[in-house]
Amino acid sequence: MNYIGIILAGITLVIIGVFHPIVVWAEYRFSKKIWPVFFAAGLVFLVISFRMSSDFVSCVLAVLSATLFWCIKELYEQEKRVAKGWFPKNDKRKNKL
Repeated sequence: MNYIGIILAGITLVIIGVFHPIVVWAEYRFSKKIWPVFFAAGLVFLVISFRMSSDFVSCVLAVLSATLFWCIKELYEQEKRVAKGWFPKNDKRKNKL
């Protein structure tokens, strides 16, 4: 039996699970203006995934890259959730970005 797909699915769930609170924290701390950081990190991991000789590692990095790109959308969605009162608003935020 080949367990690689199941392992990859588990890693994917962990990556997505880790990035949900990161998006919430990033929007709270910096606002949605932090999206270029997620974009740049996504590009870096995408390029690295193309250069990997291991298919498994390449897939994990590609999932990480796709998750970072998805985080950009979630930053905008998080802003809407804050506006609805579902998450706390940071009135003390210094929009440095």
